[in-house]
Amino acid sequence: MAAEEWQLDDFEIGKFIGEGKFGKVYLAREKQSGYVVALKVIFKKKLEKYQFFGHLRREIEIQHSLDHPNVLRLFAWFHDESRVFLVLEYAAQGELYKLLKNLLRFSEKRAATYVASLAKALAYCHKKHVIHRDIKPENLLLDFEGRLKIADFGWAAQLQAHVKRQTMCGTIDYLAPEMVQNKAHDQTVDNWTLGILCYEFLYGVPPFEAEDKYDTFKRILKVDVVFPSSPFVSPEAKDLISKLLVKDSSKRLSLQKILEHPWIVQNADPSGCCF
Repeated sequence: MAAEEWQLDDFEIGKFIGEGKFGKVYLAREKQSGYVVALKVIFKKKLEKYQFFGHLRREIEIQHSLDHPNVLRLFAWFHDESRVFLVLEYAAQGELYKLLKNLLRFSEKRAATYVASLAKALAYCHKKHVIHRDIKPENLLLDFEGRLKIADFGWAAQLQAHVKRQTMCGTIDYLAPEMVQNKAHDQTVDNWTLGILCYEFLYGVPPFEAEDKYDTFKRILKVDVVFPSSPFVSPEAKDLISKLLVKDSSKRLSLQKILEHPWIVQNADPSGCCF
């Protein structure tokens, strides 16, 4: 879809559904088809202030090129004098983060279903040479069937074959050791983050959480993972987490091996839906 094909008049704007650093998100309906979407409105002044135009362009290029059941679709974009509009797939159940806060932690079946969905989505992204670098509950959405969708590709990078990236980005609790040390990194940073998320889904908190960011960094570099006795988490789940939270990035479990892991095979719903 080319940008010039669309304008604001093509949509009926509905309720406000969210807010980010650069703008707001509204429920919208495309008038001709009646198709319901999420319309993200980004203010150019804010992009200018933070020098984020290039950043947004990269995010649009990457997300628009991806088409997978567990990746939020970016259907189109357009702009006027003061705003940029992104036409996104509508994820009716909203942020996974809010669900986790409400439930405190997930059952092993729900957690395994989400981890399997993420592994499939990331395998697809990596095949297209895209690393996400900022997978966290706030960047994961759920559609009306409870199917997980990766959203927000703001820190994603297009990786040329066999070339590593150097930028430190992402959110502290989810950073891989090589990113904490500002070392070059590749797509295996996403595998590490899957280990962090699997732990957080089952225990309700990320594994390296500490009073301040420097203590968090120390714990990440030591891979100081503690498995509390309560709540009960199966040995198979702990085994998967331990095989992902490995300092040597070349020894982290591959995304394919995650999908073959006994804990995933026994617990994940093949449909990817959680009600």
